[in-house]
Amino acid sequence: MILLNPGPVNLSERVRAALLRPDLCHRETEFADLQDEIRERLLALYELDPERWAAVLLSGSGTAAMEAMVSSLVPAQGKLLVIENGVYGERLSKIAQIYGIAHGTLPHRWGAEIDIQRLEQILNEDSAITHVAVVHHETTTGRLNDLAAIGSLCHQHHTQLLVDGVSSFGAEALAFEDWGINALAATANKCLHGIPGAAFVVVRRDSLPTNSPQRSLYLDLAVYCREQDRRSTPFTPAVQSFYGLLEALRELAEDGNWQARGEHYRRLAELVADGLNSLGIESLLPRESSSCVLRAYHLPATLNYQKLHDQLKHQGFVIYAGQGGLETQIFRVSTMGAVSEQDMKHFVTTMEKILGQK
Repeated sequence: MILLNPGPVNLSERVRAALLRPDLCHRETEFADLQDEIRERLLALYELDPERWAAVLLSGSGTAAMEAMVSSLVPAQGKLLVIENGVYGERLSKIAQIYGIAHGTLPHRWGAEIDIQRLEQILNEDSAITHVAVVHHETTTGRLNDLAAIGSLCHQHHTQLLVDGVSSFGAEALAFEDWGINALAATANKCLHGIPGAAFVVVRRDSLPTNSPQRSLYLDLAVYCREQDRRSTPFTPAVQSFYGLLEALRELAEDGNWQARGEHYRRLAELVADGLNSLGIESLLPRESSSCVLRAYHLPATLNYQKLHDQLKHQGFVIYAGQGGLETQIFRVSTMGAVSEQDMKHFVTTMEKILGQK
């Protein structure tokens, strides 16, 4: 089955084989070595100095990393501004609400470009804002938000930038230093081609609070970072998921790092977009506004989502529905994972057959 949903992804054979490595106690030096190499490779992927940055590993989904980032880094007397233009921006607001973190929102229509002028106005008017949170790649629609512009404003206002990079880390450009990113949450089972169960936050060490707000026992980043720096771990981790993540990171490095992976995704995404557009299926967003990871398309007039999904699944492809108010309007196609150009050509041909155009 070819998974064209935005995670979990199809695995390579070598990553799948890594799951069969020996059972391992997380209190042994072998696990510490495994953990150290993962942390080193995550920072090396974007050439980050380990003296200034830390990759903090967690067992959980990308949402666990988002929750750990927000709950751990916004201090008790801080205030968070969440930029929303899709489901996952709204999820960041929900996390802040659940933890009782003082916050405001900058809402947009799903898929809309972020209003940078409005963001600047809010930051000018509210000096209490200490942190801004935003999704880099909003998979609700496939929009890639402009982190450089947002980071520039945050820098001007001495505001820390927290990024949901769950579906961009490992394939899209992320200029951590130049864009003023203070922390970024991500996961193993998206662009890195690992398996579900391992997530992480890449954080500037000086952004970790000296007095942690201690809003959570399990998701306190400062505790994880301190323990992992001393080659330990505060809780039992998902060892097999870590095996898979390490092998996936080794494979990514051998394949040319995030630049090569992003270019591969982009070629596949353009192939699909050209093929679907030739069938009269229009993209939801302009290509220049879309990520290399996922694109959204208007549903054909002759098919609802469920029929299209079921017919494609019968032919070996899994696509993804729209969310919320978009569920009857769009479908989404991701090009992540161990997916080839031939796979995507076959997908376009299958779409032609389903629509009766071949």
